[in-house]
Amino acid sequence: MKTLVIVGAGPGLGQSLARKFGKNGFQIALISRNQSKLVDLVLELEEQNIAAAGFAADLYSKEQLEGAFAAIKEKFGSIDVVEFSPTVGNYPPTPAWQVTDENALDIFNGFMIGAIRTVQSVLPDMIKEGEGALLFTTGLSAIYPMQIMGNIGIAMAGLRNYLINLHADLAPKGIYVGHLSLGVFIKQGTQTDPDYIAEAWFDMYTRRDKAEETFPVGVTPETIVW
Repeated sequence: MKTLVIVGAGPGLGQSLARKFGKNGFQIALISRNQSKLVDLVLELEEQNIAAAGFAADLYSKEQLEGAFAAIKEKFGSIDVVEFSPTVGNYPPTPAWQVTDENALDIFNGFMIGAIRTVQSVLPDMIKEGEGALLFTTGLSAIYPMQIMGNIGIAMAGLRNYLINLHADLAPKGIYVGHLSLGVFIKQGTQTDPDYIAEAWFDMYTRRDKAEETFPVGVTPETIVW
């Protein structure tokens, strides 16, 4: 059985992805800072006959993140797919004229460095096996400059640059790297329900014919669904 790791697990998109992949033959490993939240998420998945386990780790701690991945490998044996969509940062979205080294570096360390550490934790095994997938979810500021997202956009645009290059590097090695940029505010029970995003992600993962896409397809800052 294949294993999906969700970095930044939560009751919204993370749980929708867990259900979608779980119902398609995956066992699920959830990484989040909040252990009590993980217990509830795992219980919900197990009630749907999806094998799952939670691993508490703070993305800002290299030791905790590496420890979580080591524990996942010990429990499940291998990691086939990683999806990275954490909520990080100790500062709110900030316009460019209010960006400081503190509020920029805080977000950068969470998204960018957290992503690099995640990749480093699984990539050697994926290269050895000649297969695997790394999926990264961002906001639309990864692609388009958005005035209110001055500090967050710096990190997300850097992450996107890294992922596009990583896709080119790893495709010949049998490893898929995908980027999905969300131009929506996620809300259950609407056209922006996280289940729809999970469907889009599973389709990208299955097809593996593009490095990135937006959700909805073709969305721009002017057409974001509020």
